[in-house]
Amino acid sequence: MIKKILKRIMIIALIIIAFLIVTFFAFTNFYPSFGGDVSKQQKLIYQKSEQFKNGKFNNTNPVPKDLSFSETAQLAYTFFTTTVPNGRPKADLKANKIDSTNIADYQGDARMIWFGHSSFLLQIDGKTILIDPMFGKVAAPLPLLGGNRFNEEFPLEIEKLPNIDAVIFSHDHYDHLDYESVLKIKDKTNHFYVPLGISTHLKAWDIPANKITELDWWQGTQLEGLKLVCTPAQHFSGRKLNNSQSTLWSSWVIQSKTENIYFSGDSGYATHFKEIGEKYGPFDLALMECGQYNDMWSDIHMMPEETAQAGIDVQAKKIMPIHWAGFKLALHEWTDPIKRVTKKAEELNLEVITPRIGEEIMVKDAINAYTNWWEEL
Repeated sequence: MIKKILKRIMIIALIIIAFLIVTFFAFTNFYPSFGGDVSKQQKLIYQKSEQFKNGKFNNTNPVPKDLSFSETAQLAYTFFTTTVPNGRPKADLKANKIDSTNIADYQGDARMIWFGHSSFLLQIDGKTILIDPMFGKVAAPLPLLGGNRFNEEFPLEIEKLPNIDAVIFSHDHYDHLDYESVLKIKDKTNHFYVPLGISTHLKAWDIPANKITELDWWQGTQLEGLKLVCTPAQHFSGRKLNNSQSTLWSSWVIQSKTENIYFSGDSGYATHFKEIGEKYGPFDLALMECGQYNDMWSDIHMMPEETAQAGIDVQAKKIMPIHWAGFKLALHEWTDPIKRVTKKAEELNLEVITPRIGEEIMVKDAINAYTNWWEEL
């Protein structure tokens, strides 16, 4: 009798597990936020890349470390059960407002507007470019799966953005590539520039292939006089459990005849920064990842002190810390990144600019007129 009961319980449990697995894969395959899946034909093409081995993209160094199930479970438990004092601002971060006509009619020197986290509007050589435009409320495929971003409002409502000449993405994680954000800008964007594989997501969201340029590390292209170069980063990719490392991650170099800008994307500290500096530096401004770090994943996200050193490595005249003041994706205080990076940069005699969200950033401006605004909150 007991054996029959146990057998029935086991059968019911297996049915429930099977149902959950089928439901999960059905959901991730059909819910649009997850994006697309790289095809077998694409993988054959990507085999030409030095980064593509054994059916997936790889870093130059053997990272990130593959975690066991128990390590993954422990990491998840630690993240969701640890309370971090001052992990979020006490109040919403207010953005400096900018008028849409100010963007549409701008003809001045190269400038940038920070939208929080790693998202920027760049105006250079008469062109308007968005970099990692993530305007979503949460960095997750569903609202229930993430905490709200720190700034509820933006410098300019996304719907009021004028025509966009180009959009540049660094990788496919949710805090950088957001489905709803792409929907809002795709019809007013002339072209998208992405690392290998990310076209899969954009095509799944009905962006025509002829509006997408995919590049491997060290490959460059021209945008009407601007030079765009896809450069290395030490990170990883994936939007669901079964497509990790299926698309490439990168940093970017943006060069005009008179300005030189570096965008780090997400990256751990490694020798690629020095290689990029030697090949494309010095940079007038380097936008450097500084936030969402932890000793457990330091190979894919730099510590603030490493951010400052990376700025030296790429030969930046000044750096701006990014990837902070947007979302709580790690277990540090929200102001920890900016405090530590500015302290280390001072030791290295490296200039750091610290604009508020929405403040105008002149790329070649040699004067840092920004305040320690986070101390006022």
